[in-house]
Amino acid sequence: MKIYVDADACPVTEQIKVISEQENIPVILVKSFDHFSHGEDPIHVETIYVDKGPDMADFRIVKLAKKDDIVITQDYGLAALLIGKGCIVLHHKGYAYTANNINQLLESRYTSAMARKRGERTKGPKPFTTEDKAKFSRLLKQQISQIKK
Repeated sequence: MKIYVDADACPVTEQIKVISEQENIPVILVKSFDHFSHGEDPIHVETIYVDKGPDMADFRIVKLAKKDDIVITQDYGLAALLIGKGCIVLHHKGYAYTANNINQLLESRYTSAMARKRGERTKGPKPFTTEDKAKFSRLLKQQISQIKK
């Protein structure tokens, strides 16, 4: 089992590093060269840089992730592809993408995009909170525990 992170804009990267170290699970951060960093990560964390461009990180994650790997992303399209591969896919706000909810999420995204295209205003996401971080951490620990059983 590995944890893949769509890391360009992931606000829970530090929580992932801590939990994965406690559980002895390798982490692969996938991000664009636009987000290059000279910072040092723990030994169990690898960073893969991809060319900038739409969906480049997504394509790499789809190529690398395997059944029962955990992937953290906020991209519904990427989540849909990974569910089909048997991956556990989590959103940083602390919920899992599943076969039961992904179609509704994709439909909602499409409806909002069409409304914006017509010039309508749509609500953006609610601000990310400390409670969201805690909820995500609990979910990640729970999913790891279930996989290890």
